Amino acid sequence: MRTSYPSRFDETGSRPAVRTRRQARRLNPPSRLWGSNGVAFGPDGRLYVAQFLAGQISAVDPATGDVDIVVPMDGPVQSPDDLAFGADGSMYIADLVPGRVWRRSPQGEYFLVSAEVKVPNGITCVGDRLFVNEMRPGGQLLELFPDGGEAVVLTEGLALGNAMQLGPDGRLYYPHMMTGQVWRIPPDGGVPEVVAENVHEPVAVRFDQGGVLHVLSRGAEGIVTRIDLHGSGSRTLVTSGLVGLDNAAFDADNRMFVSSYASGGVTELHPDGRTREIVPRGLDGPYGITVDLGGTVYVADHYRLTSPEPSEGGAMGDVDRTGDLTTLNLLPPFVHGLAGADGFVHITSQYGDVHTYDPDLGGTRVRATGLDQPVGITVGPDGSLVVAEAGAGRVVAIDDSDTVTVLTEGLDHPMDVAFDTAGHCYVSDDRLGAVLRIGEGGTAEVVADELGAPQGLAVRGDELFAVDVEHRRLWAVSPTTGESRVDAEDLPVGPPPGTTPRTEPALFTHGMPGSPPPFAGLAVAPDGSLFLSANGEGSVWQLKT
Repeated sequence: MRTSYPSRFDETGSRPAVRTRRQARRLNPPSRLWGSNGVAFGPDGRLYVAQFLAGQISAVDPATGDVDIVVPMDGPVQSPDDLAFGADGSMYIADLVPGRVWRRSPQGEYFLVSAEVKVPNGITCVGDRLFVNEMRPGGQLLELFPDGGEAVVLTEGLALGNAMQLGPDGRLYYPHMMTGQVWRIPPDGGVPEVVAENVHEPVAVRFDQGGVLHVLSRGAEGIVTRIDLHGSGSRTLVTSGLVGLDNAAFDADNRMFVSSYASGGVTELHPDGRTREIVPRGLDGPYGITVDLGGTVYVADHYRLTSPEPSEGGAMGDVDRTGDLTTLNLLPPFVHGLAGADGFVHITSQYGDVHTYDPDLGGTRVRATGLDQPVGITVGPDGSLVVAEAGAGRVVAIDDSDTVTVLTEGLDHPMDVAFDTAGHCYVSDDRLGAVLRIGEGGTAEVVADELGAPQGLAVRGDELFAVDVEHRRLWAVSPTTGESRVDAEDLPVGPPPGTTPRTEPALFTHGMPGSPPPFAGLAVAPDGSLFLSANGEGSVWQLKT
């Protein structure tokens, strides 16, 4: 059993959580990639992987699985979703949220190609020519000119474009994600033509070395559709089981390597559906966390609701190699906050929604819409859902009839909420560096301050616990006396050491989801142990007395 794992937070793999009062162990290994989106082989033979949620690009050695960060998360690129290499070895990057296209020279210099493309995603090079499409309804497919010159629009009306490629017939192929179609158009312009319809949730089109078209599905089944364009147009479906496929690249030996926006990693996918792990899949976040009465841990991971399954035994920081993660549902609401009660899981969404999810039926009920950055959520003594609405600086309650009531307002940046056994409501505010108690008439009284940047909040008995992402600590606070102590330090939460996080993530662009707000969640299990969303490395930690 391994006891150390290199991660995006700690390359040495030798930094466990420092405990002052608790035993700690990971339920799953750290993630090497913060989700994986566009992939392309570079001139050096490595596979370059864009990570939209992290704002970084890494290079993967397909022989060893070694991962090196090439474009750091605090560099000029904000949210890379796809990439391609030009004839001179330059890397071209579709920076989705700010609407920019970059060129990174072989020497590592960055040049802005365009800031006028809306939601740029699919990007490809044809020799020294550069093409990009827009992932939005009514989007465009354009040719851009890195050395200057006005963009040329090849076609309009794309129904969410995405990863595209030049086909063996010399035409550009691209998906319409909304309509389940694949289209093509000559690079010099012309009339676009439908190639295939009723394709399962298409997200990317790729040609292998023999010219066979592969269309990847973004769904839970991991379907790849192979289409014979040379003859009958017949199709072959391969179900890989890889949740949320995003992109693919073929090497010189015609081996197919695929990425997953939902679970990260890089996997070799064989023609018969067998898989070989190159970079292990893992969590993109994680964000909110909750534990039900049976001890099942639920984790909000932006695109999905998942459940880590701990191995038996193991000491501090130990975990088995696989650290199984069961994807319970691919959730379009972009899930961030979680609370469990009475067999249901309540969810806050980056879209400003609150949902109630039924794990048995697999369906969701919308409880509220139009909130401004709802993050932490809990269930109050009266059964209402109580939500920290960070963007509005308030805490709201949602009753059984889905009526929203303001409990308190005028806060700076509330992140999480929790109730004690006496029915008092507490809220963490990571900008105030404080935990507050909501009193009569909506007053907010400081219980403890100077806590750095407290986010995840939980109550156990007569103690409050708060995750301080600024100092990477777990604080224990007495609501009665206001006294506090540090229970754990050097927790892998927040941005990796040495990086400067962007102060305000862009949540939306042209109606599409952007970078999610960071959130390190905390939950109490029925046995009294604490579960931590270690969003600095993509793991879940259990902290025991």
